[in-house]
Amino acid sequence: MSVGLFKTPVFRIEGDKGLLVEYGDEINPEINHKVRAIKYALTENPLKGVVELIPTYRSLIFIYNPSETNPTELKEHLLALENKIIDIKIPPSKIVKIPVCYGGDLGPDIEFVAEYHHISVDKVIELHTEPEYQIYMLGFTPGFPFLGGLPKELHTPRQKTPRSRVPAGSVGIANGQTGIYSIDSPGGWQLIGRTPLKIFDQTRDNPFLFEAGDKLKFESITFEEYNRIKETNEERDS
Repeated sequence: MSVGLFKTPVFRIEGDKGLLVEYGDEINPEINHKVRAIKYALTENPLKGVVELIPTYRSLIFIYNPSETNPTELKEHLLALENKIIDIKIPPSKIVKIPVCYGGDLGPDIEFVAEYHHISVDKVIELHTEPEYQIYMLGFTPGFPFLGGLPKELHTPRQKTPRSRVPAGSVGIANGQTGIYSIDSPGGWQLIGRTPLKIFDQTRDNPFLFEAGDKLKFESITFEEYNRIKETNEERDS
């Protein structure tokens, strides 16, 4: 099997109510675009019996009602979509701006990242805020974005010993990925900053600040700006 985009999707049964459909075997923009296109097409024209669609880097998980459909029927529908994939036009990605205060107590590992790559802390911030990052998927914790597009100059190994608690909003790097901790949780990513925004808030009508397919643009702010935004959000939520 060749590396990359599969010529024909690979189907795997997931329990008694799930079907996993793999479109490739690597983290790749072309593969993820196909995942998004298929999901968009099925959102616009839902399949009977499908309860939920869960996109990942390279696959879709179908949660279905066994009394209304089955893997064989779903497979037939999906293979038929293969011939129409070129005609599926997905909406442009929404760009979500994420303010981040880099370094200090909010980004305790930024100096390690700088030393690892023999660059300055300012250069780390410059490189990290440069791209528009594609959100490939949400997972790990509710709303945690797995992003593509981290500059190679910032690819940094995870911590050897994970922290028992990483504060919500922390922005980290792990190998070739960057992401934002959506809630307080354990984690082993190199922490370079923190955003004052609530990435996940179950009290909102839409608990998630963004979704798979959106793009994130990090913007560097001062510690004073971080506190001001955080206080404003807390006052609004109280």
